[in-house]
Amino acid sequence: MQSLIRRKKRLPLDSKGSYMSRLKKDLVKNRSAYVLFLPVLAFYLIFCYKPMYGLIIAFKDFTPYKGILDSPWAADFGFKHFISFFSSVYFGRLIKNTLVISITNLLVTFPAPIILALLLNEVRCRKYKSMLQTLTYLPHFISMVVICSMVRLFVDHNGFITQMLSSLGLVDGNLSMLSNKNYFVPIYVLSGLWQTIGWSAIIYISALAGVDQELYEAARIDGANRWKQTIHVTLPAIMMTIIMMFIMRIGTVMSVGYEKIILLYNPGIYETADVISSYVYRKGLQEADWSYAAAVGFFNSVINLFLVVTANKITKKVTDMGLW
Repeated sequence: MQSLIRRKKRLPLDSKGSYMSRLKKDLVKNRSAYVLFLPVLAFYLIFCYKPMYGLIIAFKDFTPYKGILDSPWAADFGFKHFISFFSSVYFGRLIKNTLVISITNLLVTFPAPIILALLLNEVRCRKYKSMLQTLTYLPHFISMVVICSMVRLFVDHNGFITQMLSSLGLVDGNLSMLSNKNYFVPIYVLSGLWQTIGWSAIIYISALAGVDQELYEAARIDGANRWKQTIHVTLPAIMMTIIMMFIMRIGTVMSVGYEKIILLYNPGIYETADVISSYVYRKGLQEADWSYAAAVGFFNSVINLFLVVTANKITKKVTDMGLW
C-alpha cells in the first residue's frame, strides 16, 4: 500500500519531467518556427501587456511630474473617477450611443462579408472574380482621414449623395447631412461597410477554398441546386469560422473606434455621435484629465471582456463550438 502511494506521488514529477523533455525536443526540432514566433511574442509583451501597468492611474490622481507610483491614490478607496463617471450626466448618453452605433454596425457589417464571399464563390470567371475582389478591397487601403474627407464631401450640402437623396425628397438639400443628428449613425455604418466589406470577406473566401469539392458533387447527385448546396454544404463547412469571428466582434461592441468618430462628428450632433472612446479622447488629451480618462477606458475594457466570455459560453452551449 505504501509503495503504491509513493508511486502515485512520483507520477506528477515523472509527467512533468516527460513534458519538459518533450518541450526541449520540440524546441530543437521546430526551432525555426519558434524563432519566427519571437517577434509576435515581443510585440504583445511590449505593446499589449507592458502598457497594462499604466492602468494604475485609473485609481490615482495622476500628475506627470510625480509619475505613476508617486501620484496619490484617489478618494473613495481609489474609485473616485469611476464613481464620477457613473454619476455623470453623460454616462447614459455615452452608453446608449456606443451600443446603438456598435450593434447597428454589427448587424449590417458582420453578415455582409459572408454574403459577399458566398457570391464571389459562385463566380466562375476568374478574371471577373479577381476584378470584383480588387474593387472591394481598395477602400481598406485608403487612409481613414481620406475616407472621412470623402464621406464629408459626399454628404455635404452640394455632395452627390445629398443631392441624390434630396431629389427623392428624403433629405434637405440645403444642409450637410452631418449637421443632422439623425443621419450620423447611417452615415457611419454605411461608410464603414463600404470601407471594410472586401477586406473582411478574405477570411471567409479562404475558408470556402478549403471546402471539400466532393461534398458538392454528392449534393448534386442527390438533386440539390446551388441554393441548397449553399445552405447544406457551404454554410456548415465555414460555420466554425463564422462563430469565431462573431465572438471576436462581440468583444468589441463597446469599443467603437474614436478616429472615425472625431473625424466626422461635431458638437451639434454629440447627442447621437459621442461615444465612450471619443469621450475618453476629449477628457484625456484635450482636457488632460488622465486618471478620469483611464478609468472610463478601463471600465470599457472590463465590459468588453465580459461580453467575450458571455458570447463564447452562449455559442458553445448552443452550437458546441467556441474560441476555448
